Amino acid sequence: MVSLLGSRDELLRVIEGAFRADIHVRGNEITVTGSPDESGAVVRLFEELVEVLRSGGELTPDAVERSIAMLRMTSDRPAEVLSLDILSSRGRTIRPKTVNQKRYVDAIDKHTVVFGIGPAGTGKTYLAMAKAVRALQEKRVNRIILTRPAVEAGERLGFLPGTLYEKIDPYLRPLYDALHDMVDPDSIPKLMAAGTIEVAPLAYMRGRTLNDAFIILDEAQNSSAEQMKMFLTRLGFNSKIVVTGDVTQVDLPSGTVSGLRVVQEILDGIPDIHFARLSSADVVRHKLVSEIVDAYGRYDASQAAQEPKAIQQRGKRRP
Repeated sequence: MVSLLGSRDELLRVIEGAFRADIHVRGNEITVTGSPDESGAVVRLFEELVEVLRSGGELTPDAVERSIAMLRMTSDRPAEVLSLDILSSRGRTIRPKTVNQKRYVDAIDKHTVVFGIGPAGTGKTYLAMAKAVRALQEKRVNRIILTRPAVEAGERLGFLPGTLYEKIDPYLRPLYDALHDMVDPDSIPKLMAAGTIEVAPLAYMRGRTLNDAFIILDEAQNSSAEQMKMFLTRLGFNSKIVVTGDVTQVDLPSGTVSGLRVVQEILDGIPDIHFARLSSADVVRHKLVSEIVDAYGRYDASQAAQEPKAIQQRGKRRP
């Protein structure tokens, strides 16, 4: 009951605030009083939460809020989403936290090429990395290849001293960080020296055929259309490709078309290629990140709506 209701009933308070029903707890018995719809929803919620606990999951206020949202907005069972083990590593288990994250993970199992498109903080790269490490552990692939475009995010880094790998390290650091969460840090240098795990900039993929590999292209919105074509055509036998990116955060020079934007039109409808789309509702960072994403989305939409008016007004001016 402590796990179900939370320390000092913090989880119970979340549930009470979400439903118009009276919930009373006495010993190991929970009584719900209210309209049939609200009471039924509360009962289903508690059944799902108990199932999460039985499967070894941990309940937090965030997990309870997401479970309530799933019951209200989708037909998916919260227990099936929150209990799906992707990877157990270093004393913790990585699981999806939203319905769209589970669909994304399921798509990686079912398709050869998967695009994970969504805003920052939705777990696109992290979940793909977990699936890659799991595939390597189960010997379904012989190596993991992680790559991303070496594009500066709105600022010039200038001359970087050191070897070639030291120069490109700042661009690839986020991939290393995720890798350290899932693989014993002491074993990573050995795996990289053996070629079992490779982290390299996108430009290094040209001319290669990648067999028996799990390949992840991160920050794909910063690849050009030509680079995207080059990367996708590296696919070899018994390999899987996951491409992740956020089309609202393109750092390419003005006039360069993002490969992630055009590839959706080019490859849409081709069998064994899947586009998984995540939204601000799937952000698993601080709650403010979701609100920031939504605020920028509204701003971009308002700017796009004003552009035709500005063009029309300029057209009316006399020379």
